[in-house]
Amino acid sequence: MSEIRPGTVLPAKRTPITLHTSDGLRLVGELALPADRDPVATLICLHPLPTHGGMMDSHLFKKAAFRLPALAQLAVLRINTRGTSSEQGTSEGEFGSGEAERYDVAAAISYAADAGLPGRWLLGWSFGTELALKWGLDQEDGGRGIEGAILLSPPLHRADDADLDRWAASGKPLTVLVPALDDYLRPDEARQRFARVPAAEVVAVDGAKHLWVGEPYVRIALSEIVRRVNPAVLVPPTMSLPTHWEES
Repeated sequence: MSEIRPGTVLPAKRTPITLHTSDGLRLVGELALPADRDPVATLICLHPLPTHGGMMDSHLFKKAAFRLPALAQLAVLRINTRGTSSEQGTSEGEFGSGEAERYDVAAAISYAADAGLPGRWLLGWSFGTELALKWGLDQEDGGRGIEGAILLSPPLHRADDADLDRWAASGKPLTVLVPALDDYLRPDEARQRFARVPAAEVVAVDGAKHLWVGEPYVRIALSEIVRRVNPAVLVPPTMSLPTHWEES
């Protein structure tokens, strides 16, 4: 048994992909699948603000792709939104301040639906939570939509009460992970803002900050994500993800 450390890469089938938006752009992405079985659910990752360094390879999403296909039998779809660069490459287009990115969200959801990926959940982080709240419900026709969304460190700058009301009307679940030491929105205010969404659950994470730096907070975030999409893999008594991996 080996301890899962910050740089650990567990087995998975990882494939570079290209997404095509309805306004004619090509987006860089990667799909990570369980190595030897079908996924039971899918995370569609929407990254932090690209003008402040956010990208598909931002550490929490990279670790999700490195670990969750093996630990939780999940598909992890990551993309660079328009104009965003990472080790994986650069997506076409320019930063759209959260508006033009509606086409990027739609392309990611459509790709997952066309690929037959099950149980599609949006996983937004910071700026990515704004995209999830504003545009995540736009692909609901014909069963091509999402199960719900999981939000990490939502600032609620671009998304407003009207967006929250759309989620309330949809009845789809929202899980909101709020660092106790967040720079923008802390737990008490988050509970007040999300109270208008009956299906929203706000989870405060003591000691965490906006960027979830530190392996203890990464493990908390990934365990809370998995708790919503495949809780059967969590390990008692803490009901969290395994911290060790048996190499074959």
